[in-house]
Amino acid sequence: MADRISPLSVDELRVLVEREEIDTVVLAFTDMQGRLQGKRFAAGHFLDEVLEGGTEGCNYLLAVDVDLNTVDGYAMSSWERGYGDFAMHGDTGTLRRVPWNPGTAMITADLTWHDRSPVVASPRQILRHQLDRLAERGWSAYAGTELEFMVFQDTYEQAWDGGYRGLTPANQYNVDYSILGTGRVEPLLRRIRNEMGAAGMVVESAKGECNLGQHEIAFRYDEALTTCDQHVIYKTGAKEIAAQSGQALTFMAKYDEREGNSCHIHLSLRDETGAPVFADGDGPYGMSRIHRHFLAGQLAALREFTLLYAPNINSYKRFQPGSFAPTAVAWGPDNRTCALRIIGHGHGHRLENRVPGGDVNPYLAVAGMIAAGLYGVDHELELQDVCTGNAYTGDAAHVPATLREAAELWEGSAIARKAFGAEVVEHYRTMARVEQEAYDKAVTDWERYRSFERM
Repeated sequence: MADRISPLSVDELRVLVEREEIDTVVLAFTDMQGRLQGKRFAAGHFLDEVLEGGTEGCNYLLAVDVDLNTVDGYAMSSWERGYGDFAMHGDTGTLRRVPWNPGTAMITADLTWHDRSPVVASPRQILRHQLDRLAERGWSAYAGTELEFMVFQDTYEQAWDGGYRGLTPANQYNVDYSILGTGRVEPLLRRIRNEMGAAGMVVESAKGECNLGQHEIAFRYDEALTTCDQHVIYKTGAKEIAAQSGQALTFMAKYDEREGNSCHIHLSLRDETGAPVFADGDGPYGMSRIHRHFLAGQLAALREFTLLYAPNINSYKRFQPGSFAPTAVAWGPDNRTCALRIIGHGHGHRLENRVPGGDVNPYLAVAGMIAAGLYGVDHELELQDVCTGNAYTGDAAHVPATLREAAELWEGSAIARKAFGAEVVEHYRTMARVEQEAYDKAVTDWERYRSFERM
């Protein structure tokens, strides 16, 4: 993998601190749920102490539920183990300004134990391991993620206090590709685009989507680790900018019964010379032999790896026929009814995984795609027949319909245990169990409306 160029160098940071333009540095890592966790440091202290020495954080941050409640079942962190610390070390290639927070810079952290061995179940390390497997073959991965979100005119606090009912969407009709519709939200979209650009990301475009108040901002693809780092910063930053504007936005996979928020993930490979690995002008649909094996691996592992693409109870509400969210484990050239779509040419020849929703942890999803692809390459799997029609009405295997089904497939997956190791498999099986048990205990508004009087 080529050396990455940081949007902000350490020397530049020192100058900005001396000029008193930067006074705060955020050191953050991505947790299991895809959220940034960490600390804000006085900039001088960060440069003097933390840049080289790192900092500590309680290791329960990779062993809690969404509400940060401690839960049983994790090997790395428990009451019996005393809830000790792991270390956070900033990756200087990720240093950047945070324009939506005045005087602030941010750096992404890797997690290690105190002997400097990696925390193998941390999402960024899981992706790093798969990228190392690619590098052994002389390949590097490039990825792009397409995140959709819904904007509301209510603040986050108003939404919470109202039980997330009766919210006012920023658009009250379908604004897919509508310039008029996006114009209604342009002050927010423009600020997000410009401030992400000032943070070192390459913004491409913004467009309206189908659901009420639904939009998408697209960023240029990059090396896979860079894309995932930027993905989680963008999600946090977009929420913070919306909050500063007196609005709220959500990336949850399925907010209502209309279209959900997707996160289509595009992936391609390059060799050591920078040449595309997937493209072959003479191959079927422009696909090289390696691409065919790689895609066959995606299909072979998709059901077992769906937990990495759809990690929450709500994730599975997206998978409805005719919704543009996939239900069939199928592939097709430029076919949006399939789980896997093949598009582009040359360096842009790539596969698109349409399973993930807006709630996905990008590190885990991209790691899963790489691991599945390498399984196909190593076993020289033959590609199943192409789907050129409506995959919703075909006879292909079905994407798992519930978190419970996906977690069981993940736990029993020999492919996952070989690619990720038992520790990672068990760690994320526990995450799914915790989420499922919490849901199973909950009584929902749907049940009350349906049952209070009429049952």
